[in-house]
Amino acid sequence: MTDRDITERLDPALRHLAGARTDLSPPVLGAVRDSLNQRRAETARSVDTVGVEIEQREVPVPAGHRVTVRIYRGGPPGSGVVLYCHSGAFVLGTLDTDHRQCIEMARRGRCTVLSVDYRLAPEHPYPAALDDAAAILDWGVGNAAELGIDAAAVALAGSSAGASLVAGLAQRSAAGGAPPVVFQLLHQPVLDDRPSPSKEEFTNTPGFDSQAVQWMWRHYGGGDPLPEDAVPARADELSELPATLITCSELDPLRDEAIDYALRLMWSGVNTELHVFSGTCHGFDSLVPDWEVSSQLFDIQGAALRRAFLG
Repeated sequence: MTDRDITERLDPALRHLAGARTDLSPPVLGAVRDSLNQRRAETARSVDTVGVEIEQREVPVPAGHRVTVRIYRGGPPGSGVVLYCHSGAFVLGTLDTDHRQCIEMARRGRCTVLSVDYRLAPEHPYPAALDDAAAILDWGVGNAAELGIDAAAVALAGSSAGASLVAGLAQRSAAGGAPPVVFQLLHQPVLDDRPSPSKEEFTNTPGFDSQAVQWMWRHYGGGDPLPEDAVPARADELSELPATLITCSELDPLRDEAIDYALRLMWSGVNTELHVFSGTCHGFDSLVPDWEVSSQLFDIQGAALRRAFLG
């Protein structure tokens, strides 16, 4: 697909992003990290936090290190809790990366969000990030009274690679290896390392393209082949997973795996809601968070969480 084709298919509100690319190749990865972290830190400082209380903690985990958790309280004491993993292709990002998304989730979902600053690949390949998320889930449930959350109303949420982590954590929970969860929210999720039509088509899309996808999986494995349980779509049994919301972009190499996973969940009898946002690219809600379509996404996510916690 040519740049002109992409531009014409993008919503007019996103066409100024048509030339943006994410280069995850090793020679520039450090510079890409630094640039993203600086931009997102600046953006985080300007976000409206009205109605949400925010604090940060350093949590010791069984692996012997500490994981930073940012806590967003948008509901009353005893409200439901969302464990959140940020986007960043397993190799990028900090707690500032999806700061706006966490505020919107806490505010609109009337809940508490625990955002996890998990370890990044390739320095810390699979399963480091997933283990960090699992450790914080255990910590949150184990300290529910002190945190003012309902340990029986736990949801998982993530964006892009973060959605891959929470999808894997939901599978671990369903198998009895993690605390029970009532809901999972997967936005533009990374779910499958195998080829798909959307990966073949979107070789030069803004936000994320198929070359970035290839580098992402290589980094996540630390240069080694990934085991089956590192890739959520390779799981055979999905019927015990919690109710799920999946949202994705039309012009995204990850689109097809999101749709395929939603279908498999439905075929397995899991209550599943799927939204494909037409004319959008990967990361649109971060790139233009004040756009009406981004607000629609935040509304959908908040409403789904409120329903899940009432359920």
